[in-house]
This record gives sequence, C-alpha cells and structure tokens, in this order.
Amino acid sequence: MELASEIASILLPVVIVGGSAVFVVIRMKHKYRKGTLGKKKSKSAQNLLDSLIPLGMIIGCVVAVLFSIFSQISLLSTIGLGAGIGLLLGYVAYEIYSKKEDSFSSCG
Repeated sequence: MELASEIASILLPVVIVGGSAVFVVIRMKHKYRKGTLGKKKSKSAQNLLDSLIPLGMIIGCVVAVLFSIFSQISLLSTIGLGAGIGLLLGYVAYEIYSKKEDSFSSCG
C-alpha cells in the first residue's frame, strides 16, 4: 500500500501538468489554424497579451516556491505543479484579455 501511494505522489504532478500543457497547446494550435488568435491595436497591449502565458508560469513558480518553504512537499514537485497551474491560468488570462476591446486606444 505504501508503494502505491509513493507512485501516486510521483505521478500525480506529472499527470496534472502534462494534461494542462497538452490542453493549452492544442487550444492555441486550433486558434492559430482558425486565425482567431488575440490581436490588439496598440503595440504595448499586444506585447502584454503575448506575455500573459509566460508570466502566468513565472508567477506560478514563485507561488510554488513560497508554498514549498512553508509545507512538507518537495521543492521539485511544487515547481512543476506551479508552472503547470500557472500555464493554465495564463491561458485563461490570455482568453479573457484577448476578448476585451482596447480601451486605451480611444483615449488618445
């Protein structure tokens, strides 16, 4: 029974991160082929839109490191989980921000 729980604790982060990464890659590939990737009018807004997914991964890693300091979970597992969850949350932020209109372009 102990062996099964060890195997599960090793494979669970891989399955979670792998599943979210495959989901994000397939969705972005589908959007690219359809031609519906997010487009913004201003250069700075487009740069922010293009940076949301990597920023989500970086923030996820930082949160994971802070979480591993205060818990018994190993650092390697939390960094992997943090990056995977950050990838998924960065994609969600990308979807939300790409649907918004440029509010700054009408101001000036």
